[in-house]
Amino acid sequence: MDRRVLTEDAAPQVIESADGELGFEAFFRAESPGLYRRLWLITGNRSEAEDIMQESFLKLWERWDRVDQIRDPTGYLYRTAMNIFRRRYRRGMLALRRALAMTPAEDEFARAEDRQVVRRILSTLTPRQRAALVLTEMLGFTSEEAGRALGVKASTVRALAHQGRAAFATTMGGEDA
Repeated sequence: MDRRVLTEDAAPQVIESADGELGFEAFFRAESPGLYRRLWLITGNRSEAEDIMQESFLKLWERWDRVDQIRDPTGYLYRTAMNIFRRRYRRGMLALRRALAMTPAEDEFARAEDRQVVRRILSTLTPRQRAALVLTEMLGFTSEEAGRALGVKASTVRALAHQGRAAFATTMGGEDA
């Protein structure tokens, strides 16, 4: 029985081994470049395309003894490759959904409440303590940078920030009780 498969130029080509049997190696050599290029276009990733191509040929090779029952081995190969791609894509999307579902949702109300508490406590501090705390703790300035911004020595900024943190801790301790 004559086996015809489509190659790149879409012209039917008989792929047979020396003994007249359809040879897997000949089929692989004829079809792998085209399948790889198509899978690369579909996946956008060379290694993913190569993995899918290899898995597809492996599945076809496992059934090669029954290939005479397959009307179009090339079509079977491409269908197998697309099924593998879809399965991998679905698994990837499922893993992504699971990963996203595991991340805890941010509680916007708690964040707003925390901001309100910080504002209220900062309002109880002196303006210099508040400025030292905001510059060093919230904006990440060094004591020297904050001192230049406030027009005071770095040691003064450290003292003001220390006093502000102490007042902040005292107020927070009273709020928890």
